[in-house]
Amino acid sequence: MTATVTDRTGPAAQPPDPVPPPPPKRRPAGVFGAILAVAFVLTAGMRLIGAGSSTDVFVDEVIYRDLGDSAADGGFPRTDEGPFFLHPPGFFYLQAAWIRLFGPSGDIIGGVYEIRVLNALLAGVTAVLLVLLVKRASGSLVAGSVAALLFAFDPYCVRQNNRAMLETETMVWVLAGFLVLLPLLRDPACRWARGRAVFAGLLFGLAVLTKDHSALITVLPLLLALVIGRGAPRRLLGVTLGVTALSYGAYVGLVTAAGHFQDFWAAKTQGFNRLLGLVQETGFNAHGDVTLAERLSSEVTTFGPTYALLALAPVALVLLLRRADAVHRMLALFLLCACVTLGYAVAGGTLEEQALYLLVVPNLVAMPVAFAALASRRTAPSAPADGTRRGRPRLLTPVRVVIAVLVAACVGASGVSYAQGRAQTDDGYARLSDYMERYVPAGSTVAAADGLANRGITGWLLKDRYRVGNWMTPAEREWEGVRYLVVPWKVVRDGYARLSEGEVRELAAQGDLLFAVDGPMYGTLALYRLPSAGPDVNPDLPAPPPAAPPPPATPAPPPTGSGTGP
Repeated sequence: MTATVTDRTGPAAQPPDPVPPPPPKRRPAGVFGAILAVAFVLTAGMRLIGAGSSTDVFVDEVIYRDLGDSAADGGFPRTDEGPFFLHPPGFFYLQAAWIRLFGPSGDIIGGVYEIRVLNALLAGVTAVLLVLLVKRASGSLVAGSVAALLFAFDPYCVRQNNRAMLETETMVWVLAGFLVLLPLLRDPACRWARGRAVFAGLLFGLAVLTKDHSALITVLPLLLALVIGRGAPRRLLGVTLGVTALSYGAYVGLVTAAGHFQDFWAAKTQGFNRLLGLVQETGFNAHGDVTLAERLSSEVTTFGPTYALLALAPVALVLLLRRADAVHRMLALFLLCACVTLGYAVAGGTLEEQALYLLVVPNLVAMPVAFAALASRRTAPSAPADGTRRGRPRLLTPVRVVIAVLVAACVGASGVSYAQGRAQTDDGYARLSDYMERYVPAGSTVAAADGLANRGITGWLLKDRYRVGNWMTPAEREWEGVRYLVVPWKVVRDGYARLSEGEVRELAAQGDLLFAVDGPMYGTLALYRLPSAGPDVNPDLPAPPPAAPPPPATPAPPPTGSGTGP
């Protein structure tokens, strides 16, 4: 017999083709829906608990609620001085819809609290969008859930969402726009590609029509993507940019048709000068105000988790820029533009606390995507003895452990900060308003110690019931017949007053203390009755209580973590 010899060096001896990895497990739709529902309920619920009593009213909230009331009456939002064009009308018309749906509030503070409820719901929508956007960019539902969890507990995001201001709604439109846009980057020939580009442009347009500053994190990243190219569908990005510009252009056209273009131009010129820092009326770079370093040091125990996550933004940026995927590059441009925008504000622009929100949320999008990509990296395939080729994870477990520890630490520290904040009571102006309604006659003349060139919180809050002004000199008080004085002592101490703290204290010493309450935001909020030649009595009102708590010798320092810093 002739033995058959097998040639071990031929093709038959070569290892078989690599075995493809198993397809990713598909989670049931019910699980995915449950995660989205939990993200919404957890985020919105945390902001609804103590939304009024734990955070005193902020001056911008009062102004914006006033603008929302005017928008509900029809026409452009306006103040006592005429149409308001410093900010676009998106948030004010959203408030108008809320007011039309649920009815007007009985007082301005109640109205502010109602819009805080609206913003809490918008924060829940933001959490849902974070899950969807991060999952779409990274392919990981776990990464999306982590992004929503960090957002839900982040102390700075909680405080920003608890204020009836523009940024919460703005970020909803920004995230929704990127959620619609991202599939076009991976597959420009996908179904309804042009429709997606148009829809993304409309969403970005709504963001810019809510806060035109948001163009720096929507329009600017798209422009950079057009310039850089590298796989980005230029034609579709151009459609998105065009629709965004047309959306804002339609608003300008309506303003012009109504005969308000000059007022619009003056307001936008003022706003642009403030953005560039040519005019420093408010913010940490304004002369005489609290500096950014002072605020950061005083609030590090409260916002430490926020600062820690922001410190990782450069790492996330580098990781995303190293990826070849067009989606990762777009998110890198998104985060880069947010970093540059805030960096310029810190260096020389108008830096206000709410500006940080436009960096914190983009970072919560980019960072989970970047670290999800890092945690799933694999080495070159190895060839085991059985002839198969498998990819061995490289540092997969250590990286995941570090990420899990970081997330747990941030959520834990944020939870402690949240509990401490909700345990405190900070509703001084609500109490002051209630006291004055009972014991101070309507129409009385009140001097407000806060406020510089514009009205401060006291002037905006009490203007519908009393004559309020920044009448601080003896001649002004005599001419106007000032009878009462309201002093938020922390605001005075921080430099947001026409007179120095000592001068205000001398004035307060001339009167009788009627009411005082301590709170984290405004320190000691006090009401004084000043001497007057004539009586100021309303027989329909009861006499004020005979005793009031004495004012502190110096304004009580705020607890660590309070105030109005970023």
